[in-house]
Amino acid sequence: MSVADISASEGITSSRWARLRNGGTESWILLGGVSAIIVALFAFLVLPLYALLKKSVEDDKGNFVGLVNFEEYFSSVGLVQSITNSLTIAVLTMVISCTLAFIFAYGLTRTCMPFKRSFRAIATIPILAPSLLPAISLVYLFGNQGIMKGLLFGESIYGPIGIMIAMVFYIFPHVMMIMVTALSTTDARLYEAAESLDTKPSRVFFTVTLPGAIYGIVSAAVVAFTLTITDFGVPKVIGGQYNVLATDIYKQVVGQQNFSMGAVVGLVLLIPAVFSFIIDRHVQKKQVALLSARAVPYHPKPHKTRDAALLIFCIMMTVFLVGILGMAAFASFVTFWPYDMSFTLAHYDFDAVDPNGWSSFFNSLKLAGFTAVIGVVVIFLGAYLVEKGQSFPRLRNVFHMLAILPMAVPGLVLGLAYVFFFSRPENPLSPIYGTLAILVVCTVVHFYTVSHLTMLTALKQIDKEFESVSASLQVPFYKTMLKVHVPITLPAISDVMMYLFVNAMTTVSAVVFLYSPDTKLAAITVLNLDDVGDTAEAAAMAMVIVATSVTVRILHGLLMRTLNARHSEWRTR
Repeated sequence: MSVADISASEGITSSRWARLRNGGTESWILLGGVSAIIVALFAFLVLPLYALLKKSVEDDKGNFVGLVNFEEYFSSVGLVQSITNSLTIAVLTMVISCTLAFIFAYGLTRTCMPFKRSFRAIATIPILAPSLLPAISLVYLFGNQGIMKGLLFGESIYGPIGIMIAMVFYIFPHVMMIMVTALSTTDARLYEAAESLDTKPSRVFFTVTLPGAIYGIVSAAVVAFTLTITDFGVPKVIGGQYNVLATDIYKQVVGQQNFSMGAVVGLVLLIPAVFSFIIDRHVQKKQVALLSARAVPYHPKPHKTRDAALLIFCIMMTVFLVGILGMAAFASFVTFWPYDMSFTLAHYDFDAVDPNGWSSFFNSLKLAGFTAVIGVVVIFLGAYLVEKGQSFPRLRNVFHMLAILPMAVPGLVLGLAYVFFFSRPENPLSPIYGTLAILVVCTVVHFYTVSHLTMLTALKQIDKEFESVSASLQVPFYKTMLKVHVPITLPAISDVMMYLFVNAMTTVSAVVFLYSPDTKLAAITVLNLDDVGDTAEAAAMAMVIVATSVTVRILHGLLMRTLNARHSEWRTR
């Protein structure tokens, strides 16, 4: 009689097998693991946010003043104007970037134009650059001494126009990847039916294509809106006198040392981010499967006019993206813009213009390395306990809820909350304040949600019968995890590591309040160099970050090819 027959006759289910294994040892390990991560998220996310809320109703001496700070904020015309400015920029950028990304993604998925892989690869390059890079490039292109300043018809690049152009560059790959995914999921039978009915292409587009991609479009719009309204680097560099919420926080905290008002602005900035998060979660709950078991993959048919038009559009977008990146690279080698255009490497001698010099770059490498390694271990274990654990369902649901929460918290708000929470001497965790450890913790928490959902999705694809078989054979769960779950989810693990590494190299907003002279980062150095007028050196450091991210991504691809050949040969059979 087989194990399955025995378990069926005894009424022992897969869950029961897991509970009986090792005398309940796994349940206790699950309880300890989930509790530990819940405590960590509570200490590094919930309590700092509570400290931010508490600071907003106190004066500078720590006395409770109620809503006085909020009354002062909303009575200031200039500060309230920042809300209108932020919302205006966010909405316009969202519309422009989503429109461009949809057309670009449509060309990649619904046409027979050539060079699709090249277009898609180039479109992801902005992810590898800090958000300050496009702003610096636009200064060289359209600034007071820019080579193309006449093309703005007398308008200044320092303001809403510059912010929107730079933000479109920065968020384009994020939006484009969502659009590609949305447009790739379709059933060819719908288009065959429309063709057999001789339906006009415009009607097919509005009745089949758009409805099928609507959830992806909404998610992309939410991402674009949130990234724009919470970004700090772009408006800081090219915003000029056009104030937004993100720069107001920086001015209140760093410029005026008004921490209470900074907390108020932080809470105001938190509202639209949370609102966008709620909309996205609501839309995801309503999303239904677009592909059935009988679905037929869609393969576009050649259409000369359509393919040519979208090829030209994709070329124009590629020129825009490469032009922004190329301008920063070019400016970093020019001796003295615009008077001496000869090439030099002097701008890469960061020790000559910044006290930290190259040490800030190596600090970023340490931060990215620690964030990638520590983050992927914690995130994998957390997702494993949520998905593969059989006991304590309520506790696992609480942990999953906390793991989703960081997506709704802007990096600037999280960093400011860390200042209020970890700088207090009575806090037992205060020794990590001002060290590299707090930067690692803040970065992991900031980017936790996307990584958690990625890992959770990968683990959901593994049948629970693996745990049932290992339980019946008395194999410890950790051996099953290491020998089954880790090899199968290796692509997702590597993607999460790369995601954490790149974001740790390029992030500014989450760490701008937390670094010390000994832990200054490369992206912060770009910001500081631009502040003091060393724009060429700022462009050079930004290009060093890009080059590092590209190099690591290439090495990561080569390493994963080797590991997949060794551990995932079954995927190619």
